[in-house]
Amino acid sequence: MTKVLIITGPTASGKSRLALDLAGIYPIEVVSADSMQVYRYMDIGTDKATPEQMERVRHHLIDIKDPDEPWSVSEFQVLARKAVTDIAGRGRLPCIVGGTGFYIRALLYDFPLRDAPPDKKLRKQMKAFAERHGRAVVHDMLKEIDPESYRTLHPNDLKRVIRAIEYYRATNRPISERKHLKQERIYDLLILAIQWDRKELYKRIDDRVDEQFSRGLIQEVANLMKMGYSADLDSMQGLGYKEVYWMLKGLATEAETKEILKRNTRRFAKRQLTWFSKEEGIIWLPFGKHKSRNQLIEEARRLIDDWLGT
Repeated sequence: MTKVLIITGPTASGKSRLALDLAGIYPIEVVSADSMQVYRYMDIGTDKATPEQMERVRHHLIDIKDPDEPWSVSEFQVLARKAVTDIAGRGRLPCIVGGTGFYIRALLYDFPLRDAPPDKKLRKQMKAFAERHGRAVVHDMLKEIDPESYRTLHPNDLKRVIRAIEYYRATNRPISERKHLKQERIYDLLILAIQWDRKELYKRIDDRVDEQFSRGLIQEVANLMKMGYSADLDSMQGLGYKEVYWMLKGLATEAETKEILKRNTRRFAKRQLTWFSKEEGIIWLPFGKHKSRNQLIEEARRLIDDWLGT
């Protein structure tokens, strides 16, 4: 069975940095499990690896789509599995890096994703309905048909709310039901996740937002708007892009936008932690005040060596 290393955890936890550090020890190639890093021209807001880092360590599934091209978890599943096979076939170690929990689950487990193909007409109708009546009204549609998704999805997570509605209409089953199906892992896995004290993590998130603005996030979004990419695209709904888009439309100041983005990112991290808390087999690596980066790398190295049998 092919060995696959997973490095995951909430946003701003340092997943990519750890993968790059470990690539100096093991023959790692990174497969991105980030739902936004697939898009070209969207670098700062997605915290994409730099060209120098990607030259040093080969990365897969980054910059493969224009912002207006369709992208789905089922396409990710196909391309990521192909990348894993290619990497392992060359005698190297596939390392999945990202915090999109459902993407990771779709890659690792043998369950179908094509039982409810995208319904573009329904998605357009639901987005228009949300614009007229509010996202909370669309979210309320899940209350009867999929109570679990209603509880776990935030009303502002419109893309996934609509997907849950779409799935139910296509299959007459709630999409949350898939989480409880008996699933078989198709790889020999080691799943490592970086764990921070919640206050430290939130401080890292706030600092990263400030850094993104100083690096040119506003100009990045302005360039996307000049290229004709509109706010209703899935890509432009990503954290940082939707907030700055509306700032550039005059609906908030830069200071207000920073605070909104920090708040939204903290909420996103909280939802990620809730998701990961339910996943089996994750080994949490504490990091922060009481552990140095060298200690983190050494702990990860010990676990990987035991797993590889070296």
